[in-house]
Amino acid sequence: MTNSYLSPKLEVRAAPEKGGFAVYAREALAREELLCVWTGRIVSQAQLPGLTEAEKSHTIQVDEEMFLAPFSLDEEPADFVNHSCQPNAGIRGQVSLVAMRAIAPGEEITFDYAMADSTPYDEFTCSCGAPMCRGRVSAEDWQRPELWQRYEGYFSSYLQRRIDRLNRGAQ
Repeated sequence: MTNSYLSPKLEVRAAPEKGGFAVYAREALAREELLCVWTGRIVSQAQLPGLTEAEKSHTIQVDEEMFLAPFSLDEEPADFVNHSCQPNAGIRGQVSLVAMRAIAPGEEITFDYAMADSTPYDEFTCSCGAPMCRGRVSAEDWQRPELWQRYEGYFSSYLQRRIDRLNRGAQ
């Protein structure tokens, strides 16, 4: 039994080149179509160091100093959506992922972790292979104005509030 939602138009496949698994479209998906909804337990920033590296890799920041960590490391299909610096999916609200554009069958579903994370609990060298790859995923990526434009409407709610404050301060 899973707790998260993964669209029936998607499937998890083995992807050893990505470190384990990835999510792919089985059918065509329309722009703004709901792809997944993550579930888990809320942990504070103070609790993050107590998580295992595996738990951290399946954790997403959902608000200031608040993170959604997996209930367990049992397979949750929605947890296998990988990062890309040139994604086809984006955050809606805090825990949902939607298509940013039409997605063809066979395409891997990806999102840019800059859309959700602003804490350095899961930084890494990026090997997504996208033409616009930043080479490293860091907690500061959300601060890049070029990403604000590219991902407008697809940042986690708390990051969008930060971006809005920064934009107001620049005027």
